[in-house]
Amino acid sequence: MNGMSKLAAMGTVAVLAGTAFAAQAETRQEQMAAHRGGTLQLVAHTAGGTIDPQINYTSQYWQLFQFVYDGLLTFKKADGAEGGVLVPDLAEAIPEPQDGGMTYVFKLRDGIKFSDGREVTVADVVASFQRIFKVSGPTSGTFYNGIVGADKCLESPTDCTLEGGVVGDEAARTVTFHLVQPDPEFFMKIAVPHASILPADTPSSDVGVSPIPGTGPYMFTTYNPNESLMLERNPNFKEWSVDAQPDGFVDHIVFSFGLTDEGEVTAVQNGQADWMFDQPPTDRLSEIGTQNADQVHVNPLTAFWYAPLNVNLAPFDDLRVRQALNYAVDRNALVGLFGGPVLAQPVCQILPPNFPGHEPFCLYTKDPGSEWSAPDMEKARALVEESGTKGQKVTVISEDTVVSRDVGTYLASVLSDLGYEATVKAISANIQFTYIQNTNNNVQISVSQWYQDYPAASNFLNVLLSCASFHPGSDASVNISGFCDKEIDGQMQAVMKQAITDPEGANVEWAKIDRAMMEKAPLVPLFTPKNVDFLSTRVGNYMFSSQYKWVISQAWVQ
Repeated sequence: MNGMSKLAAMGTVAVLAGTAFAAQAETRQEQMAAHRGGTLQLVAHTAGGTIDPQINYTSQYWQLFQFVYDGLLTFKKADGAEGGVLVPDLAEAIPEPQDGGMTYVFKLRDGIKFSDGREVTVADVVASFQRIFKVSGPTSGTFYNGIVGADKCLESPTDCTLEGGVVGDEAARTVTFHLVQPDPEFFMKIAVPHASILPADTPSSDVGVSPIPGTGPYMFTTYNPNESLMLERNPNFKEWSVDAQPDGFVDHIVFSFGLTDEGEVTAVQNGQADWMFDQPPTDRLSEIGTQNADQVHVNPLTAFWYAPLNVNLAPFDDLRVRQALNYAVDRNALVGLFGGPVLAQPVCQILPPNFPGHEPFCLYTKDPGSEWSAPDMEKARALVEESGTKGQKVTVISEDTVVSRDVGTYLASVLSDLGYEATVKAISANIQFTYIQNTNNNVQISVSQWYQDYPAASNFLNVLLSCASFHPGSDASVNISGFCDKEIDGQMQAVMKQAITDPEGANVEWAKIDRAMMEKAPLVPLFTPKNVDFLSTRVGNYMFSSQYKWVISQAWVQ
């Protein structure tokens, strides 16, 4: 089928974005009575790594953590933009700021239990925030470094106490946070899975495949990354807030691994699986867009696919080479590999469209301006020639999924056209994200994706490219490029302070930082994707949250 026919088919699919199977007239009680029970069958090409919620940083498992663990606050489990609303979770309420925004007092709800039957206590909350640093969580230095005592915890993680920063009062059932300065993003940072509240005696190391007791409606039971991840109802769960943590419909969730992307599509079509995690291969999009249109949901994402360039390894330790690759990449070709313009848009900056701080620009294109137009191979080749690096070996590390491997193969072909001896190495998606973060693996360039944790410019620029996000020798070094520019770092710190009193002015400054980052070219932005959920005919009550993507716990099976 030619490209135009494929786009027409996917245009039909796009109309279905955000629709739900549930009859709106039904009350929640009626829905529970009618649809409770059954097993939801999920499939993915590979597992998503550790099931430790304070370490894992993949969208694959963050979707699951939402209904297994809870924080003091969370984002509302709701459809669309409403899913981005902050609501109290284990805390009774969202507290008012004290001491000019440097102190917050949270009161714990009574009677909430972990899946092993123990009641959640103040001590669990205090220990959980200490553990973020003890396990050297990937956001410990960017999300939680504003808590008093965090500096000492970052210097010596195993000895972390957060003394004076997180103070518990068991009698009053309160936890008080003291910050070194006001933080307008503090509530959002403690609403994500890295701030999950876990039992105080949880090991201070990555639990890997061993489930940690949680407070949500489901709990992990067994996990074999080569086969499956099993979840069942938490016997000690009682719904305390339908906004924060509604009870789930199905009794069991089975997440199976090992199928190819093609096999995942076929399994959903045949009713052997209810949902596939991976992006459907491009050559199957028109098929499911016509034959299975009512089973497909397309939704926008605040995200981008990009190629991190290791600024500390040849040839990308040379700015001219990094800029050359940015000029050379044909982003329209990459959009085609993902499924066409219905599913992706070319991008050549870090902050995505319709996001705080986004001001459209493109430095690396013919006729630079507000958007990408076409590659400039002449300028790219001239920069490579000037750098004197032609002929060097370069290996692109991708995931072993169809789309990621195709993107990696394309990047290798561009590097070859520029005069390098380029190859692509596809490794299991189960380990690729941690592999490309660890400097010990000497990864020169890789294929990666970034999805918002919460809607703030710092969540892209500061998290992905700050000095605090670079941890040599660690699997949790989300600054994959190893980029650390002290001047830009100082600008980011200043803008985060400015956002406390002048958020609009801060977003203007974030736009300038976005441009300054791209002048240094530590990565190659490729395209912004849309999310495709392909469901079996058994699945009802589809909800897509702007924050969580598909809200799995609220789906039922017929």
